[in-house]
Amino acid sequence: MRLMERDLALLHELDRWRFALSRHLKVLCGFPSQRTCDRRIKALIDSGYIKRKHVLYGVPALYFPSHKGKSLIGASTKPDKFKLDQIHHDIAVLEAAIYFYLKHGVPFTATTTEKELHQRDGFGIRRHQPDFAFTVDGKVSCVEVELTPKSKERLMVNLQDNFMTYDRQIWVVPTPQAKIRRLLAESADTFPNIEVIDFAEIEEIRKAAGGYATP
Repeated sequence: MRLMERDLALLHELDRWRFALSRHLKVLCGFPSQRTCDRRIKALIDSGYIKRKHVLYGVPALYFPSHKGKSLIGASTKPDKFKLDQIHHDIAVLEAAIYFYLKHGVPFTATTTEKELHQRDGFGIRRHQPDFAFTVDGKVSCVEVELTPKSKERLMVNLQDNFMTYDRQIWVVPTPQAKIRRLLAESADTFPNIEVIDFAEIEEIRKAAGGYATP
């Protein structure tokens, strides 16, 4: 196949997020329609640049770069590991990144993923990193998607790290997670850069955008 610039961008997005659903790739790479996106994905699969895998019942197929695709963009060819208990969280992280793009105009080029943040740390001790960060108008914000509770001790460590590192720390939390919301509210005086977004708002933006898909 004849590779295009958008194909390289698609492979780059898959590599830095580790995987994506087709609806995410449609937005991340600026395809005019879901049909156009899906046709290009199939061509890249047929040419061996990306792979497709169903991992959980009820979850659409995950797309991720193959060894050949990683080599093409100069990325590490070490396969990324998918933790089944993290799949819903990782999908929610992509939804959050697209939310900031659609609602607040945060370009994907201004967004740094957790994987990229760890890569910047090098081969030292692996430390906490947020799910992603973005820079707008010279201020750096980090985003944490919390679908399930962490221990209070771990949450406080992450709050402290984010407070010391970022201008804003934005926590995306579902309404039912009252414990997380309470701990964040109690920590607001100590860490005044905390902001909380209900995950329902992110889902509403996706619905308003037709689930991202267009005919």
